[in-house]
Amino acid sequence: MSELLVLHIEDIAFGGKGVARHDGKVIFVPFTAPGDTITAQIVKSKKSFAEARMVKLMTPSPDRVEARCPYFTGCGGCVYQHLRYEAQLAVKTKQVADTLRRVGKFTDVPLRPIIPSVNPFGYRNRIRIHRSEGVTGFYMFESQRMIDVEQCVIAQPEVNKALRKLRKSKVEDGDYSLRAPGGAGPFFEQTNQQVTHALVDLADTTLRRDQALLVDAYSGGGLFAKALAAHAQRVIGIETNEAAIAHARKGASAKESYVHGDVAEHLASVLAPHDAAKTTVLLDPPSEGVAAPVISTLLSAAPAEVAYISCNPATLARDLALLKSAYRIESVTPLDMFPNTAEIEVFAHLVRA
Repeated sequence: MSELLVLHIEDIAFGGKGVARHDGKVIFVPFTAPGDTITAQIVKSKKSFAEARMVKLMTPSPDRVEARCPYFTGCGGCVYQHLRYEAQLAVKTKQVADTLRRVGKFTDVPLRPIIPSVNPFGYRNRIRIHRSEGVTGFYMFESQRMIDVEQCVIAQPEVNKALRKLRKSKVEDGDYSLRAPGGAGPFFEQTNQQVTHALVDLADTTLRRDQALLVDAYSGGGLFAKALAAHAQRVIGIETNEAAIAHARKGASAKESYVHGDVAEHLASVLAPHDAAKTTVLLDPPSEGVAAPVISTLLSAAPAEVAYISCNPATLARDLALLKSAYRIESVTPLDMFPNTAEIEVFAHLVRA
């Protein structure tokens, strides 16, 4: 057994682990808070950093609170339930700013205040539950083992009702998506409806109106294309998922059209016939960010403005750095779509330089 270290937690890295320093090495410790003084044991050591587990909380941070969930630290879902909500928002804001500076090399980030969730608990309208060998629940923290869960405190009451029903049933082992009644399905709606409405409102008030074209790249079921249709004479969504495209096409207005396929393959041809000075492109890619051909198309086609919605600050920073030769960042707004978890949503608004 390695010796116990006394550590002072200085910060929290993206992903949720506390950051301490000892003998010139950065040490990451989960479920800690800035201001904590702890004893910790090293569990993994590399050349420039180490991973540790907290053995004892000696002096708690003033931002600490009692976690609501009995599965906290065991379940792999939440990492911030030990932090008061205002501290969570401050941590996530700093993570976005730090990542843009470190990865994107941006020295002056026009960062706007984070948009909080109205409800830090009971907000999820769907969860994905695993069932295996009599256990119904989630994967444990940084593990493929499972933890049996009777309820999820960040899920809506209707979702927990579905969980209780599943636990009593005799269904086979496997993965199950549990949703609140009235949902359109996992490809067509956001998990936190209140923050989604705030995100749509942000896009609506930020982006230009009277455009000739608005392209919703990675459009899913058409949430943004439909919500922002009044901004342009024509709206075109591009999406790889067939079910999502079919959903978007249902009830589409005359000005809406949806292209089934890869954004990298179709964006250039969608943009080509239209006036770039009157074109808006909205990007809502998966966590991997946008592919290199999409960046190249944006740089060559040069639409007047780009909105980039990201769930991964690192890939956002990487992509914004590639676009800064032709675009100026007008604003960056974090949104807390997933309170108590490490996830961060970010809305970046770019205009052609």
